[in-house]
Amino acid sequence: MKLHSIAKFAAAALLLPGLAWAQSQGISKDQITLGSIQDLSGPLAGFGKQLRMGMQLRVDEINEQGGVNGRKINLKFEDSGYDPKRAVLAAQKLVNQDKIFAMVGHIGTAQNVATFPVLFDKNVISFFPVTAAREMYEPHHRLKYSFAATYYDQLRLGAPKLYKEKGAKKACAIYQDDEFGLEVLRGAEAGLKAAGIEMAEKTSFKRGATDFSSQVARMKSAGCDFVVLGTIIRETIGTIGESRKTGFAPTFVGSSAAYTDLIHKLGGKPMDGLYAMMTVQNPYLDEASQPIRFWANKYKTKFNDDPTVFSVYGYGVIDAFIRAAQKAGPNLTTDSFIKSMDSMTIPSDIFGSAEMTFSPTKRLGNDSSRMSQLQDGKWKVVSEYLK
Repeated sequence: MKLHSIAKFAAAALLLPGLAWAQSQGISKDQITLGSIQDLSGPLAGFGKQLRMGMQLRVDEINEQGGVNGRKINLKFEDSGYDPKRAVLAAQKLVNQDKIFAMVGHIGTAQNVATFPVLFDKNVISFFPVTAAREMYEPHHRLKYSFAATYYDQLRLGAPKLYKEKGAKKACAIYQDDEFGLEVLRGAEAGLKAAGIEMAEKTSFKRGATDFSSQVARMKSAGCDFVVLGTIIRETIGTIGESRKTGFAPTFVGSSAAYTDLIHKLGGKPMDGLYAMMTVQNPYLDEASQPIRFWANKYKTKFNDDPTVFSVYGYGVIDAFIRAAQKAGPNLTTDSFIKSMDSMTIPSDIFGSAEMTFSPTKRLGNDSSRMSQLQDGKWKVVSEYLK
């Protein structure tokens, strides 16, 4: 066959339905390869384990039903230990060796930002990272999709509302000295400032810190009666625990990063009273809602572990991917997936999430969040969606 004939044949082959998958890595005739980077050994390992199981539950469900348009999902996990440098190495392996089609549900703000160049260089989609930082959809990039109402908007709306409800007099903040903590702080400052309230005291800690006595002492001496928490698991427990010991009793409010069952499981009774912003409900096994209870018991049966809000995040990430991939049709490519997502509406689910919509210029599904409070060791929803 002459060279020009071979070229013509190759060009035509790309247009044939059965061979279209060759255009995007991670897509074969019978498989979609996805990657996810979790913290499975560091400070957020509790979250990482829950995310992995939630994702795996939805993957197993769809594969048992024959896959997405005949393709089974092969989901590969790597551990970052919540370290951006390790996250880059994990991304390089998934993108260059495992040839993933998309990175799904990667946890961590700094970790995601560090890996974007690795993904985008090979045309790999960043799909629904598990962080509520604005960098997950800003600046705009055709390969970025985000589902989480931002930490910034959560506290911009939640902090002034709660401050007024409590009749507070002096606002303070303690935050992790990185992009996550700063986003919580910026949102709270912006919302309070718009309401005519200035932060009286701001104190920070390094990622991985375990002693918060000096920060609590500073806020106590400043007379704070309202504290914004740019904290995750152990920092939330450490700050509140230290405060209770020293008789410091302000209203505490955190972001969705502090909305986890681990706070009351590990911190116990002293954690009661904490407020946190959230987007979906924690799925308790005895939940009043029958669909949530059914789902939670299915998860418990499969993994012999109670599900959590991070299990729900993981499940939802894969469910949304499946919706878009199914809509894209049998000729799944990066371009057809993006086209599918850019006209996508994802309805509210059994866990109470807000409806999500996407377009070529709108890559954050929704920016709404609600407030919950720990009451007798359980999260109770205490507000409607704030907008």
